[in-house]
Amino acid sequence: MSTKGDILLSMRGLRIEGQSDEQWQEIVHGIDLDLHRGEVMGLIGESGAGKSTIGLAAMGYARPGCRITGGEITFDGIDLRTSSEDELRSLRGVRISYVAQSAAASFNPAHRLIDQFSETPVQHGVKSRAEAEEDARVLFRRLKLPFPDTIGNRYPHQVSGGQLQRAMTAMAMSCRPDLIIFDEPTTALDVTTQIEVLAAIKDVVKEFNTAAIYVTHDLAVVAQMADRIMVLRHGNMIEEGVAREMLANPKDPYTRDLLAVRTYAKDDVDLIPHETPLLKVENVTASYGGGVKVLHDVSVQIPRGRTVAVVGESGSGKSTLARAITGLLPPESGRVMYEGEPLPVALEQRGREQLRRMQMIYQMPDTALNPRQRIREIIGRPLSFYLDLHGAKKEARVRELLEMIEMNPDEYIDRLPGELSGGQKQRICIARALAAEPDLIICDEVTSALDQLVAEEILKLLQRLQDEVNVSYLFITHDLATVRAIADEIVVMLQGRVVEQGPKEEVLTPPHHEYTDLLLSSVPEMDPDWLDRLLAERQLAKT
Repeated sequence: MSTKGDILLSMRGLRIEGQSDEQWQEIVHGIDLDLHRGEVMGLIGESGAGKSTIGLAAMGYARPGCRITGGEITFDGIDLRTSSEDELRSLRGVRISYVAQSAAASFNPAHRLIDQFSETPVQHGVKSRAEAEEDARVLFRRLKLPFPDTIGNRYPHQVSGGQLQRAMTAMAMSCRPDLIIFDEPTTALDVTTQIEVLAAIKDVVKEFNTAAIYVTHDLAVVAQMADRIMVLRHGNMIEEGVAREMLANPKDPYTRDLLAVRTYAKDDVDLIPHETPLLKVENVTASYGGGVKVLHDVSVQIPRGRTVAVVGESGSGKSTLARAITGLLPPESGRVMYEGEPLPVALEQRGREQLRRMQMIYQMPDTALNPRQRIREIIGRPLSFYLDLHGAKKEARVRELLEMIEMNPDEYIDRLPGELSGGQKQRICIARALAAEPDLIICDEVTSALDQLVAEEILKLLQRLQDEVNVSYLFITHDLATVRAIADEIVVMLQGRVVEQGPKEEVLTPPHHEYTDLLLSSVPEMDPDWLDRLLAERQLAKT
């Protein structure tokens, strides 16, 4: 039984439908939920479980293509199902706030942070402009943003992802709401930044006795934040209870699967020395506009048929290294060697065969796939472009590739990307990369936007494909759990420099470089006391 205050939010028999191909189908099936004042409820489950849909329903809101069709939603005695749009508008942003997954997509790039913070409290008559600006500085300081007195004068693109996520949390707190819905607020952040954001959120929620619904697919994260956890799957509640009790003794097999998923790890493989690595980056230095160096004398080797993971926090140079390798950002100095031969530094200087041998899989399959092309066209394009396959041969190869990624060709070949789940879209991206029959695939944060069960499936698929076709991977990630699962060798980057590299078992075995140690210590654990203990240890180390 919760020790928090009275019930603030109550849902009874909540039913929500979603529209697909002009047909309405029920996606949330009779959910009951009680949230007490000052309590944090974690909603967890894989993609399509209904987490975000239920979280938004707590505001009396259904996103486009969805509609609330049944049940009761009561917030502090107010029936949100029967409230008018004006009544709901007076609640949203004032008494109920929302923090989205992507802060970058949620801010207006044309307005300063302080203006966007002030808009809600001023428009709702909660504060004057001067009071709102002063409160912004208080909350920026409380959320441990740098330069809290002046950071509000910056535009969204002038702060980091972690800082922007904390600024959005401050904005959600601007009217001191009774309830905040956090929708995957740290999913896209590296582990060190995630620690800062989690600590800041936990701090302000506790200080202001704010109730929260915390939507996530990461059990280790929700373990740090939630008083109670509700596990969802396919729009149904699987299990619900006190966080500590559920983590210690999950009752449902599905919950046990979620808890166990982090244990997956790739077997250690003895590397066979090659006279010539498949790809070799030699002393590469690169800059963006303005002459600010982003990579400093970076050297990396990728053996044939192996996986090299490049890890580091945001801004460490991981993706910039990929851009230098692919020719999207020609290096100022140094060179990229492919099977002992130097590659032209710029993409447009490379021949079709050089382009074919090196493919890329991106972080966000939603933006990497053309929403108007069917799967046969998406996978078929590189078959035509690189291998000159057409007609029946092309069709047969598309079907073969779909079978390789464990998607039934008869079921999926004529679908559009919008008709697929996140994990299925990423599988299509993998098939498209494989279609060119490359020697090397660069994987840029390919599992960071996926829930843990789906991410594990993708990692196992990549490993199986590597075993079958001997492809090499350069795997860019900030997730150390992913590194353990996929890597043969690890390259650790900090501020554009390689600070440590070597076989996985060596890099992950103490003693570490101090930055590697920071990354490893920042990976959340299932222990609900882990975050508080870590912050206390780091504070003690400073004194």
